[in-house]
Amino acid sequence: MQTVTTAAQLRACVAGWRRGGARIGLVPTMGNLHEGHYSLLAAAREKADRVVASIFVNPTQFGPREDFASYPRTLAEDSAGLKARGCDLLFAPGVEEVYPFGVDKSVRVEVPAIGEILEGELRPGHFSGVATVVTKLFNLVQPDVAVFGQKDYQQLLLIRRLVADLVLPIAIEGAPTVREASGLAMSSRNQYLTAQERERASVIQRTLLRMADGVHAGIGLMTIETEARKALEAEGLAVDYVVLRRAEDLGEPAPQQRSGLIALAAAKLGRARLIDNRLVDL
Repeated sequence: MQTVTTAAQLRACVAGWRRGGARIGLVPTMGNLHEGHYSLLAAAREKADRVVASIFVNPTQFGPREDFASYPRTLAEDSAGLKARGCDLLFAPGVEEVYPFGVDKSVRVEVPAIGEILEGELRPGHFSGVATVVTKLFNLVQPDVAVFGQKDYQQLLLIRRLVADLVLPIAIEGAPTVREASGLAMSSRNQYLTAQERERASVIQRTLLRMADGVHAGIGLMTIETEARKALEAEGLAVDYVVLRRAEDLGEPAPQQRSGLIALAAAKLGRARLIDNRLVDL
């Protein structure tokens, strides 16, 4: 596996592959990799001849009171993990390489509507930061396919909307959420949890499953959401939202809608903010 830190190095390597007719895959990450990330790499390898993984802790997607400074940075371990799993190229730029005119003076990419609800409403500017850095990575790598995890479902929809609206020739693949034995969705922020908190956090997935069961049983959607919030709060989680939405665009469903739904939750436990989701039709 080759590691590069500049746009020029990245483009030169990818251009050589493309001249040879290779199909290029991209897996963007912020590092501190776990099996969930490596599953994205495996998915990309199925769709591409060469795979680029990026590791960049993107400052523009963190709010002023979020954990940018303390976000775990484990480049050496991440590099070894990627190499062991057959990654072809690691792009690990510095902030100045991605934002050459400074973070505050950078061009920003906005995705209206879908970027303004749920996570977008609670974390102003977050999705602008995500859309901006992903657009930059797409421009640098010009991949044929890019893989994102379904755990960040709203982000996945946002990237698909971005690609469709900007008419980018990139296939966006969503990879299933990888879970711990308890059902807790794998996340870099899980390491903020104590052993006891990690076990309590598994209530999120159990609650999402019960929400899906409630939909199938014909229970009112508002009732399902109310009971789900109570279940999370009973385990000591501070709930940001736990809702049922249309899976296609995260819009609010009609009261009698029973298909095409997704249950989503975001809550804080200790130092960690956790998100998860469950497609109801499954």
